Amino acid sequence: MSGATTSAKHLAFINYPKQATFGRVLPKNKIYEHSGANTRLKDLFVEQVEQIIWQYKLAPETINLPAKPGVPEVQVFHILLKTPELSVDVLKCIDGAVQFPVLFELEHDGRIKVIAAHKRLSEADACKWVVSDYFSTTWMPANSERSDMPVVLDLAGLYETLLQRLIPLAPRAEESLTALVERLEGVRTKQREIERIRAKLAKEKQFNRKVEINTTLRQMKNELEDLSH
Repeated sequence: MSGATTSAKHLAFINYPKQATFGRVLPKNKIYEHSGANTRLKDLFVEQVEQIIWQYKLAPETINLPAKPGVPEVQVFHILLKTPELSVDVLKCIDGAVQFPVLFELEHDGRIKVIAAHKRLSEADACKWVVSDYFSTTWMPANSERSDMPVVLDLAGLYETLLQRLIPLAPRAEESLTALVERLEGVRTKQREIERIRAKLAKEKQFNRKVEINTTLRQMKNELEDLSH
């Protein structure tokens, strides 16, 4: 991807409507106040974040799509970075301070990427948001061609479509977005387990133990295959 030209395109890079432009800079201290950030988290903001811009407000009055329970609006934040990496804790902090679903566009050194978590209202407490793991595109040139807004019926459909474009798994028949996200999290957990077992296998000297570990490894790989398809 790093060798992409100006014609490079990724479906997650959206040409949002001009009427949805908000363009307001968010002071970092306002986010601290809302989220109760500790010193370590504040340091991460200072070290990694240059500026946070509330770039677009996707709402009934701006893009003429009706709201749905849990998705009254969708916000798009553009974050200019000082470093090529951004801690997930920073994203969690911003998500915790904003009471709407959010998609983030990160920019650093002439490149951009889109990253987001599935953010939904808790079934146990309608005042609380549940935030999944984060998923993202690769880095692309900042002048990459953008896709048109997807054609959907409401803001919930828009949010779901935008998120699915970030998820590296195809949804199964009748699979909800929540179920798809949970399956992706299961895939990531299984991948970490496989790496741990591989490291254990590499250190093991006894033949019998190697056979046992290999058997476990094959089982894990089969489970990963089942989750991935």
